[in-house]
Amino acid sequence: MNASNKAKGVKYAFSGHESFPCKSLWLKKGYDFVVSGNDFNSPEAVIGLGVGKNMVASIRFWLRAFGITESDKISWLGDYLFDEISGKDKYLEDIATLWLLHFNLVFSEEATLYKMFFCGVQRERTSFEREQVLTYVKLKMAEAGKATLYNENTVKKDVGVLLQNYCLPRKPQSNEDFSSLLIDLDLIRQNSEGKGYYFNVDGKRKVTKEIFLYGLLMLKEQEGDNTISFDTIQERVGLVFCMQDYETIEMMKFLANEYNQYFAYSDVAGIKQVQFIKELDVKHVLDNYYGTDI
Repeated sequence: MNASNKAKGVKYAFSGHESFPCKSLWLKKGYDFVVSGNDFNSPEAVIGLGVGKNMVASIRFWLRAFGITESDKISWLGDYLFDEISGKDKYLEDIATLWLLHFNLVFSEEATLYKMFFCGVQRERTSFEREQVLTYVKLKMAEAGKATLYNENTVKKDVGVLLQNYCLPRKPQSNEDFSSLLIDLDLIRQNSEGKGYYFNVDGKRKVTKEIFLYGLLMLKEQEGDNTISFDTIQERVGLVFCMQDYETIEMMKFLANEYNQYFAYSDVAGIKQVQFIKELDVKHVLDNYYGTDI
């Protein structure tokens, strides 16, 4: 189910993954496939990627959703991470890279559900059942005047894939069930009864500070403003990382101290905001974490 609201620039997409969560090795495999000049539409793609036809479509979708490709062309981030010679984390061994990919997945809105889920559902509740996520999506689409585009079966499958991307399997059949890319972030857990889920706000791994700053810079670019309110930052970046208000404030204070020539954090009369003073290149920030030498 894909639809565009051109007036508002909103696109709704709840399919494309062919009901497969993203496996740990798929992004590198897909990156290498594209770099070698291959075509996802070719009958040879099945052989080239070594997977079934539906998985070919799924790999193509996840490359786009995570920001590794744009219109089937490799993005700067794709090369930055996966280039065979200079790639910073070709085999996704660093948890910071998983945070980076997770942020892109939510922020890009190539897969609509992820932003609705982390920035919407999470704001309203700490625990949830699948039906409550469906109800939330249906309501938001109705509010946007897109109720006719809501397909319960499609969104239900999408919710199932999202949970597979982030949750440890309750009844694993094989090691393959543990191969979903984002499980190690530990952001969503299933409750002991096995029916419901909750956002793991307290026990989650902490986001790497440079990746938070990456998110802040992406937000600045999208907002087109040098001053961003705390509420906007928390809603668009903090919640993506399942951070509570105080965690986001602590992070902004820490980063503003470390990057004080670029931006400042202020809290005056209860108005909290970040103000950028000087341009800060997002690649420079990532290099500060990954290093400039391979």
